[in-house]
Amino acid sequence: MSEHHIELRLPDGSCKQVPVGTTPLTVAQGIGPRLAAAAIAGELDGQLVDLRAPLQQSGRFRLLTTRDPEAAEVIRHSAEHVLADAVERLYPGTIIDAGRQDHSEKFQYDFRFPRGFTPEDLERIEGEMARIVAAAQAFERQEVSRDEAAGIFSARGEELKLTRLQDIPEGERITLFRHGEFVDLCRGPHVQRTDQIGAFRLIETSGAYFKGDERNEMLQRIYGTAFASREELDAYFARIEEARRRDHRRLGRDLDLFSFSPLAPASPFFHARGAVVYNQLVAFMRFLYKEFGHDEVVTPQLFDVELWKRSGHYAAYRENMFFSEVDEREFSLKPMNCPSHCLIYGTRGHSYRDLPVRMADFGRLHRYERSGVVQGLTRVRTFSQDDAHIFCTPGQIGQEISALFRLMFRVYDTFGFQQPTIYFSTKPAKAIGDPGLWEHAERTLEQCLGEQKVEFVHNPGEGAFYGPKIDFVVHDAIGREWQLGTIQLDFVLPGRFDLSYVAEDGTEQRPVMIHRAVMGSIERFFGVMLEHFAGDLPLWLAPEQVRVLPVSDRFLEAARTVQAALGEADLRAEVDERSEKLGAKIRDGELQKVPVLLIIGGREAESGGASVRLRHRGDLGSRSLDDIIRVLTASVRERALQVWPEGA
Repeated sequence: MSEHHIELRLPDGSCKQVPVGTTPLTVAQGIGPRLAAAAIAGELDGQLVDLRAPLQQSGRFRLLTTRDPEAAEVIRHSAEHVLADAVERLYPGTIIDAGRQDHSEKFQYDFRFPRGFTPEDLERIEGEMARIVAAAQAFERQEVSRDEAAGIFSARGEELKLTRLQDIPEGERITLFRHGEFVDLCRGPHVQRTDQIGAFRLIETSGAYFKGDERNEMLQRIYGTAFASREELDAYFARIEEARRRDHRRLGRDLDLFSFSPLAPASPFFHARGAVVYNQLVAFMRFLYKEFGHDEVVTPQLFDVELWKRSGHYAAYRENMFFSEVDEREFSLKPMNCPSHCLIYGTRGHSYRDLPVRMADFGRLHRYERSGVVQGLTRVRTFSQDDAHIFCTPGQIGQEISALFRLMFRVYDTFGFQQPTIYFSTKPAKAIGDPGLWEHAERTLEQCLGEQKVEFVHNPGEGAFYGPKIDFVVHDAIGREWQLGTIQLDFVLPGRFDLSYVAEDGTEQRPVMIHRAVMGSIERFFGVMLEHFAGDLPLWLAPEQVRVLPVSDRFLEAARTVQAALGEADLRAEVDERSEKLGAKIRDGELQKVPVLLIIGGREAESGGASVRLRHRGDLGSRSLDDIIRVLTASVRERALQVWPEGA
């Protein structure tokens, strides 16, 4: 192949040689007219490419149509330009700023506009956008010089664009995209024609400072989203509504699980009911620690900063740490447990026969998160992790990681998180330690992944600053992704803390350190799990497992007797002693998401049993108290997802 040609490897395995500078649209036309008409964008080595952009290098290449999920980003980016066009048409003299870089879910534009946009404005703008879309106007890509771009935007009176133009580094290619009379600075990619924007909706408005700087003027922002079809758009908003219904912040308030106070920013208060759930999560991990050979330790909260300088956290992580001065010495609340575990390991000598040493720690951690990114339980400033560090010989790495995989999948299966996506993250820009050790650690960890025979995704540059890592991303009940567990291989910290063990040949060697968390932050896992179950926690986790409902005050003593028997069986049960109608008591139990309601009337009081009503399954009829306790205690003991098995 000559230097004037590139080779494109197509999805079917074939290769296509084309001249340098050939556009994806030309490639599509060479394959067939139907594909050329339907194409939305190209993709070269995983990067989206505008159909009109000249290709300069060889690589894996494919053409995207509306059937490809990745095309939705291009559709939203194109709808963004249609939004700005519609605003300019409806409100002449409006100055546009810029759109959004991330089009994975939304699009947006900022405008210099004399007031906030109203719902009536959005309705008008949507109507104008629909007319632009229906007109099937072609998007045109144009490369220009800096002076040409400045002349175009000066003539249009777009002074904010002139400021944005100055931000483009010298020597970088400057491109414009046009459709109809509208033009904007943009890298693309965009669809071929506006009618390829299948369905869109404007969502909301807000104020936004120019360039995100509060010292600059306030602009008006409009958000929207777009998809290839109306069905996809409707499905998106259905997911949004379902996510809103599952929002752990609302559930935490409604179910009296936790709260927040401005006096302790981004630091949750777990109420009595929430503390039951929290402690059950910790107890579950402690139960597994016995099986998997982890010994729990307790370490301090406050350390002299010399510890963090020695570990490397002070240089790599200090902007996320809380500091204090005590007796003219600088201290920090611990953001991580690993250095304190190194101190414990170093308190005595170790032989290869002692290894592996597995230290687990539920110690409270503190990390500074900016106020703009904290969110409910999923991003807080104080939390506890199901954290552990394993000190082992190089020859033990494989068996330890294999055991950790079993532990991870055991936990995720218990909560119904299916088929985690596994990411292998390598050396980041802020890495510390010898490059040779890093290469060895990455090779070792990748080899361990191969031995597990699992599919994984390479995530270059996203490792911890002291070592490469494996991250586990689970999918919840509505398909959202959450990063939970991690396994990190560390050859650096043992050297920084001068840790050693006596090998079989009598020589002194460095142990390898494996960092691991399964749930990760208990607080974050609590929030993720609450949304996954939509608040309907399995029986073993529910703060109130059973509520006993006397039909009237005449049966109150019988209800209390049932409650006492349940309590003796270690089931968490309450009696609704209010003088309310039974229907109201049932409704309140349902609203509080109590898994099991036991109704006590005359027949049940006489027999000593109860009528069983399960949340989401309705009435099961009268059962003996012994049967009820047998079924419920088995469900708790097995940590079952189902409260009452079918046929029980």
